[in-house]
Amino acid sequence: MMYARGLTRLSRSGYARSRWVYSSLGSSSNAPLLLEHSSHFRSPFQSSQEVLGCRVIYSWVSSALSSVGQQAQFQSNSAVEEQLDPFSLVADELSLVANRLRSMVVAEVPKLASAAEYFFKLGVEGKRFRPTVLLLMATALDVPILRQSHEAAVDTLSLELRSRQQCIAEITEMIHVASLLHDDVLDDADTRRGIGSLNFVMGNKLAVLAGDFLLSRACVALASLKNTEVVSLLAKVVEHLVTGETMQMTTTSDQRCSMEYYMQKTYYKTASLISNSSKAIALLAGQTAEVSTLAYEYGKNLGLAFQLIDDVLDFTGTSTTLGKGSLSDIRHGIITAPILFAMEEFPELRDVVDQGFENSANVDLALEYLSKSRGIQRTRELAAKHARLASAAIDALPENDDEVVQRSRRALVELTHIVITRTK
Repeated sequence: MMYARGLTRLSRSGYARSRWVYSSLGSSSNAPLLLEHSSHFRSPFQSSQEVLGCRVIYSWVSSALSSVGQQAQFQSNSAVEEQLDPFSLVADELSLVANRLRSMVVAEVPKLASAAEYFFKLGVEGKRFRPTVLLLMATALDVPILRQSHEAAVDTLSLELRSRQQCIAEITEMIHVASLLHDDVLDDADTRRGIGSLNFVMGNKLAVLAGDFLLSRACVALASLKNTEVVSLLAKVVEHLVTGETMQMTTTSDQRCSMEYYMQKTYYKTASLISNSSKAIALLAGQTAEVSTLAYEYGKNLGLAFQLIDDVLDFTGTSTTLGKGSLSDIRHGIITAPILFAMEEFPELRDVVDQGFENSANVDLALEYLSKSRGIQRTRELAAKHARLASAAIDALPENDDEVVQRSRRALVELTHIVITRTK
């Protein structure tokens, strides 16, 4: 059996909130290795170790502590740090980004304009989670510009860089909303963010065209950055979204019941957008390959944790709290982590999964097995592992004594806790 090395994260003055000790993780179902369909995508544990190796201390944990999925031990710092609200830190910029988005999705044809701006209107634009991550990442990676001696020139360069990074946040949100519009058509969804889905309100054809329109506007904005590496990164994201959705639609029986396949699909559908956008923020700032990869690792692991909790909430939340129908995945025959973990405890559940869930009795039977298993708990534990890996990536960033930078880094760490404790 292959073992991932134990990881000790040492708290650092200024922004570290705690000390985590990672126990040895075995390569079994509790720590699934992801399929390597693309050269840059590895197991979350493998790639994070390679990236963080120069910044953290690895040690082999004794076999007595090597049980898979053992929880990290937490030791609080004696100093009580300020309570951070990541969203409030970038509230002004989020408003700016939201206003620009509304102006970017204006179309000549009134019907298309109404459809394209449907989820950008005030009150239904959502939490704007992805733009928040990216704006915080931009500040967390901030480096003083020392090449210019003239103060006005420095300010101009800083403002220009920030504007380009805000553009990445806008592009990311347009790609995300476009994917939601297309997903709702494919899933025949009737609600989204607590209101009627666009396909339900305006029909499938207009919903598809609105998604295409948003992607085209994202491409125009992306081209304006004139950075081929960033363009390539975000073009790959769109490819991943399509690949992930196709993987979900065309699974064999064995693939549907494979945790590796599920995690690969989850990376493509959810984590790729956050990870590659975070890396784009670093590239625009002229950061090193190591720092850019740390930004990528943060986004990847945060995205995986986010989707794992989403899968839990599909079983434990209500339609009101989720803004969409609960149990929507299983009713559409989509097998997620809680059911996969339950299947390991109750192999007979595989027969139910293979029969499909067109029959509501099979849905009830699967839920009964799930309630008797540790499927929900193990999914939360896996999400927590990825949240810790995301936090470790921020901890591994180069030292920076600037108070604003430190606050943004603490906010990014705080987001990892928000993701795994959220209820909607």
